[in-house]
Amino acid sequence: MSTPPGPARLPVWCTLVRAENPGPMTLEGTNTYVLRAPGAGASVVVDPGPLDPRHLRAVAAAAGPQGVALVLLTHGHPDHAEGAQLFREMTGAPVAALLARLSIGTEPLRDGSSFPGVAGLDLRVLATPGHTSDSVSVLVQGSPDGGPALLTGDTVLGRGSTVVAHPDGRLGPYLDSLARIRDLGSLLLLPGHGPVGADAAASAAAYLAHRRDRLEQVRAARAAGDRTPQEVVRRVYADVDEVLWPAAERSVRAQLEYLDETR
Repeated sequence: MSTPPGPARLPVWCTLVRAENPGPMTLEGTNTYVLRAPGAGASVVVDPGPLDPRHLRAVAAAAGPQGVALVLLTHGHPDHAEGAQLFREMTGAPVAALLARLSIGTEPLRDGSSFPGVAGLDLRVLATPGHTSDSVSVLVQGSPDGGPALLTGDTVLGRGSTVVAHPDGRLGPYLDSLARIRDLGSLLLLPGHGPVGADAAASAAAYLAHRRDRLEQVRAARAAGDRTPQEVVRRVYADVDEVLWPAAERSVRAQLEYLDETR
């Protein structure tokens, strides 16, 4: 995988509270973001994280006495969203997600949902499906200290690559989502896992190149006689720790489906 620009610093309007759930899929842990421009009122929280009261209390403390105006979920995976109900009870803040069943006290999100002036910032939701069907990214504009930023959930990570979580996740929409992020131009990357990145668009371009390489490897594995996802994983992901092979198999299933759909 080609290397995107390196890590960057958090802007003054963003506090990162990392959950204590490190692992092969979560890297250092889930990144929960508390957004509030200096001098603004209540905060916006993006991805309150797992059902961990200690973590949720730390997020509420980071929001400060002004409280929380809104919670946004980038998608419904438990490491990002399972704590949302308890956090709602703790703070009274409505929870907005693309899925109606995850939205509490407000309307579900849609592509283009906007929140002008909230927490002293201008937020816009971009549908970026592929990792999951309900994945969104949050574009932050109107910041007091420079250019725009994009919170990407698991669509683009701070390091490594993400899983296309088949069957809910699908490769075709994922490639379209990466192209959409790439075409936004240079903007700060605030990922759901891993370090903050200097350029979300460059990271998305690197992901696209990586996915194209993997597709060619899967095609070659088929040509060599591999027929099952497990066989393809053993060949294509031979250099990857076997603990990650179950996740790789989900991506391979998405790749095989995509190849069948596009041939």
